[in-house]
Amino acid sequence: MTKPSFAFVAADTEEAEAARKSLENRYTTVPLAQADIVVALGGDGLMIESLHATIERGVSIYGMNCGTVGFLMNAYNEDDLPARLARAERVTLHPLRMTAQSVAGDKVDALAINEVSLLRESRQAAWVRISVDGVMRMAELICDGILISTPAGSTAYNLSAHGPIIPIGTQLLALTPISAFRPRRWRGALLPNTARVTFDILNPAKRPVSATADYTELRDVARVEICEDPSVSLHLLFDPEHNLEQRILQEQFQP
Repeated sequence: MTKPSFAFVAADTEEAEAARKSLENRYTTVPLAQADIVVALGGDGLMIESLHATIERGVSIYGMNCGTVGFLMNAYNEDDLPARLARAERVTLHPLRMTAQSVAGDKVDALAINEVSLLRESRQAAWVRISVDGVMRMAELICDGILISTPAGSTAYNLSAHGPIIPIGTQLLALTPISAFRPRRWRGALLPNTARVTFDILNPAKRPVSATADYTELRDVARVEICEDPSVSLHLLFDPEHNLEQRILQEQFQP
């Protein structure tokens, strides 16, 4: 079996940089643009950045945790790296595509691997109308915000907002309110991954709202449309003994 070529990228921390230098002294690498696999050294933030940076190339990302939580990362281990990369299991994800328009008419088109989130910008609660596939499902949600999460992102901000954890492969998206005031008991919805969701901001001059796709933000939005983009594929690599599916399953039984 031909061993894959790889290159390292590291987060801007002392721990990650030290790991990169140690690994580069130990293994033969290729320039980043020529690598079959990018080995990301850091935390989940670096993984998301690396996936965004390599979208057009479609290479696989193997993360090793040099950060804090590292949910999307493998355990850090310098031994037998080429062999581990060769036997790693690949998970393919399709990101969300956010098309947002501001009150002033500015437009932003961006991809989100974890979630698209809308958040109030001021002391005033946001008022949001929700439509799914062209059908209005909620005339008015009064809240601090609302988000749509992919399965891979369901254990991140979505979980902190008390949204459901979604197993990989279920072809679902989580629609989760953030501190909903009216309707007070609404806890969100699970939608098919083919759904197209539209958020219309009610009274945006008095109640301004920002929209963020991972780390691309547009402020003072008037309308936001979100759908999964099956034309874009992102590839993550995991050690077989601790793959992403098992991590998401295990997360549902955490105290």
